[in-house]
Amino acid sequence: MKTAGATAAAIAASNAWLPRVSMAKDYRSTQRDVLIWVYLRGASDGMTICVPHGDNEYYVKRPVLAIPRPNSGDPRACLNLDGFFGMPPAMAPLMPAYQNGRLVYVHACGSRDDTRSHFDGQRYMEVGTPSNPDLITGWLGRHLATVSPMVADSKLRAVGMSTGLPLVLVGGPSTLPIPNLDTFGLQGAAGTRVARTTALRDLYTSGPQTLQTTATTTLDTITLLDQIDFNGYQPAGGAVYNTAVDVGYALKTSAALIKSEVGVEAICIDLHNWDTHTSQGVHVGTMFTIMNRLAAAMAAFERDMSTGTNPTYTMVVISEFGRRLAENGSLGTDHGHGNAMMVMGSNVNGSRVIRQWPGLAQENLFQGADLQVTIDYRDILSEIIDRRLGNPNVSSIFPGFAPTYRGVVL
Repeated sequence: MKTAGATAAAIAASNAWLPRVSMAKDYRSTQRDVLIWVYLRGASDGMTICVPHGDNEYYVKRPVLAIPRPNSGDPRACLNLDGFFGMPPAMAPLMPAYQNGRLVYVHACGSRDDTRSHFDGQRYMEVGTPSNPDLITGWLGRHLATVSPMVADSKLRAVGMSTGLPLVLVGGPSTLPIPNLDTFGLQGAAGTRVARTTALRDLYTSGPQTLQTTATTTLDTITLLDQIDFNGYQPAGGAVYNTAVDVGYALKTSAALIKSEVGVEAICIDLHNWDTHTSQGVHVGTMFTIMNRLAAAMAAFERDMSTGTNPTYTMVVISEFGRRLAENGSLGTDHGHGNAMMVMGSNVNGSRVIRQWPGLAQENLFQGADLQVTIDYRDILSEIIDRRLGNPNVSSIFPGFAPTYRGVVL
């Protein structure tokens, strides 16, 4: 409750920015998607996650770290996606989702701001604009504030799987940080839990309205989550999650929460360790391991959620910016610019790599070193918000931005 209350002042202050917009209709009857936002913190290397094997400069600038071409005969070769891009072996578990049309890549994508600061890059992307330093709400929080709930009177519309509310969710109603869905609640002796819960509810009822609302939401959410058997959840379709790793556990409990249909509309998951300046390890080592864990968990989630009749979803996998084209002397890559983004889901227009490829020749690089950004990440998010999340108020979510839809979703 303490961590939930820490954002209360920001949430209250955010009410002042809210525009006068018409609330979007309740799209539950037409199967509005649940959004899963997976953030790769540290600036992931998009040219390893989605390999531009058709561009010779990739191999010139990365003599050690490049993933070999599909037809090279090298056992470390990438899997061909469309004749120009490939999937690294570490992410091979995702190939069925790609082939089934449930996964799409967007390359040379990202924020057009030129920062190479993790702090600034993450803030700009989560707020949704680098040009408004006074904006304190997140773009996803603004979406939730300008669309009617999928389920009336839902106690929990969005969750950030962290100890503090992710900036992207700030401003969202009925939104809480919950690092572990299965253990969220009051700790201590079970015999006094009801009495302590009652005492806390009474205590906050006499407090300021902002804290009262946050406390009530938190306590109601504890009661709600106690009714879901996360530990005993059985995935469908033979899906197997590796719950020993963070992303496997997060996506398994996310599937259980979504299938419970309690009204959750968004789940935010942070994954760390993508800052690979030294010993990047794309063939074996650091990046191979985290890519493989991510791909395996995403593949299990896709299989689980696509078996039987379940709520529909859209998953976005993104990072603050990419890595330099050239490998460095420590066999890593430094902070770059353009990146690759993944979108997976029930209504994705998949089996494609969407791009306006700028080329990796020296004269085409951003500041002479990096992949250019030719597709703004907000183009992709705007289309998802409008077409899959049932909210036409895109101009209120990304103020001052005019999106170009790229056909990423159906």
